[in-house]
Amino acid sequence: MRIDAHHHFWRYDAARYPWITAAMTRLQRDYLPQDLAPLLAQRQLQGSIAVQARQCVAETQQLLQWAQTLPATQVVGWIDVAAADLTAQLDALRHPRLRGFRHLVQDESDPAAWLRQERVAAGMRQLQKQAYVWEILVTWRHLAEATQFAAQHDRHWLVLDHLGKPDIVRGARAWGEQVAELAAMPHVVCKLSGLVTEAPHGQWERAQLRPFIDEALARFGPQRLMFGSDWPVCLLAAEYQAVAQLAEEATAALSASEQAAIWGETAANVYGLTGENNESVFAG
Repeated sequence: MRIDAHHHFWRYDAARYPWITAAMTRLQRDYLPQDLAPLLAQRQLQGSIAVQARQCVAETQQLLQWAQTLPATQVVGWIDVAAADLTAQLDALRHPRLRGFRHLVQDESDPAAWLRQERVAAGMRQLQKQAYVWEILVTWRHLAEATQFAAQHDRHWLVLDHLGKPDIVRGARAWGEQVAELAAMPHVVCKLSGLVTEAPHGQWERAQLRPFIDEALARFGPQRLMFGSDWPVCLLAAEYQAVAQLAEEATAALSASEQAAIWGETAANVYGLTGENNESVFAG
């Protein structure tokens, strides 16, 4: 199965999506499963992971409804991981297509302090005990704190979104040094996603971004990388097909098995889409 491991759905409402600024006119509309389906088909992608874009349980529930309209779409939603009633929240959200959770750590006033909260640590222990994936959304400024966080939570998969949003201007080597310790942890997987919108002013070139993919391959290896479009956010800098083509060109020289990992097998493993009855195969 070929999988787009990172995209979003939404019914646009300015009050509900305050991070979509006035300059992001391309995003100020609905993006729904029927819009994504033909894009997946064009790249022969049979599955996908819909990821939260709002920090509310209502969006998670809506994503689960939308996911059921596509044959192999799973959901990474949001939950208050620091809540005292986390168990009750998990029970209420339980669904066969709910595979994990994410928090917009990058938008916290103090991301480092958020990652260090004992309430968050307690919630993470509970999530990992129940085999939920956790996606780490930080920028390059807080990769060191994300590394400490990952070291404390190694009972199930952690996923680094968008390569940790590297500083494109500083270059791939600097990012590789930043991410080295995190990438060395076998329970941490990285998404080849979000690069086009990290380029300054959305102006990117293949020669500028390709070294970051090469560095990710060197640091994580193909078995812990997965393709994600970051659609529709990617539309701020590139069309869906251009994002997919960038990844295809960067991985074209890999072996067939290595390409298969990046284009689906890693995601299938991490999100529990392999194994008997689609159960998680995590054994870490």
